[in-house]
Amino acid sequence: MPTMTPRLAALARGKPGQPPSEKPRIPRPVWFLGFTSLFTDAATEMIYPLLPVYLSRVLGASAVSLGIIEGVAEGVNSLLKVISGYWSDRVSRRRPIVIAGYALSSLARPFIAITRTWPQVLLIRALDRVGKGIRGAPRDVLLARFATPTTRGRIFGFHQAMDHTGAIVGPLLATVILFFAPDRYRLLFALTAVPGAIAVALLFFVDEGAAVESGRARTDELRTPEPRTTEPRTPTDHEPPTTNRLPARVIALLGVLLVFGLGNSADAFLLLRLGDALGGATYVPLLWSAIHVVKASLSTWGGGLSDRFGRKQLIIAGWMIYALVYFGFALSTGAAAFIAWFLFYGVYFAFAEGAEKALVADLTPPGRRGAAFGWYNAVTGIGALIASILFGELYEHFGASVAFMTGAALAGVAAVLLLLIPTDTIKGSDA
Repeated sequence: MPTMTPRLAALARGKPGQPPSEKPRIPRPVWFLGFTSLFTDAATEMIYPLLPVYLSRVLGASAVSLGIIEGVAEGVNSLLKVISGYWSDRVSRRRPIVIAGYALSSLARPFIAITRTWPQVLLIRALDRVGKGIRGAPRDVLLARFATPTTRGRIFGFHQAMDHTGAIVGPLLATVILFFAPDRYRLLFALTAVPGAIAVALLFFVDEGAAVESGRARTDELRTPEPRTTEPRTPTDHEPPTTNRLPARVIALLGVLLVFGLGNSADAFLLLRLGDALGGATYVPLLWSAIHVVKASLSTWGGGLSDRFGRKQLIIAGWMIYALVYFGFALSTGAAAFIAWFLFYGVYFAFAEGAEKALVADLTPPGRRGAAFGWYNAVTGIGALIASILFGELYEHFGASVAFMTGAALAGVAAVLLLLIPTDTIKGSDA
């Protein structure tokens, strides 16, 4: 009977020292960071699916105003993610930055309850996104430090799954509140202060010192070789970087992500189209919750697939699903079709979100990951800024079909471009 080669045996085990059926353990601090995202997203998603209805029916705002609000909010978010990314590379402790970001969002969000005009909503959404911009890159650096090269996809996928679980809870809470207090949108918005406060409190249980020790232990245990490079020596993940320059492959990846982002408008437009197809917003929060069931169920699995089969393959598959969904929203007419496409949209997130962040970590030396994650989040946000304003104009003046077809076409172009740049790394490497 033929014997397995060492490489095949290693692949069968999945990780040295583990039984074939045992999955990598999720570290304790990653759980706390995950629950923080869960409660934060629950608070956000109590508001988000109702925001288009609140703006149009209560405040009398147009689709263009919705695009401006979401686009500007994401643009502010993106700029701050770059700054906080570089900042997090130069400090020894990331947790205080993360706490400050979550606290600002949790404080700002409930003030939507007292808004009277759409520019006031814009201001509060911008403050909320300022908090997200501050916390995003340093939080992703912390997550990367808890992962090995062969578990990054799963760790980032798990965090996205917790985030999406919050987006299941939030709309369900909103539905319950509105069932007992119909049309009391302002009361609902004010109550988001409760999950926001819980989210911030959980961060105090994240032991960043343990993260550093855990990261060192894994590195020593795996004995992962340093990647060959012509650049100066890369500092460790807890030392300041010696240069601000990102690797060329990361810059190329960011360019492709920007192309995709130009077609990736705010999901508020999907909700607006879905509400029109259903004849009202009654069931929109429930469908928003349902799509996050899809995301939460599949995100850890999708991230794990990128660990096994490669990041690029999963990202391209996700982007093609995105294009199909947008074509579906452009061409469909019946409510059932819109619901089916909307739920299928959740698979795109499961395939692409965790894989994108894991690929950024793969291609970036540890001492510059804060900057890399900052630029990654900035590029996606800048794309959202332009896409949301452009989408709003197309939606308003040329109709929903033209707007969605444009988004689908840009996703297809980005998928082709990603094939042409060298972003793949050897599985299990830390290149």
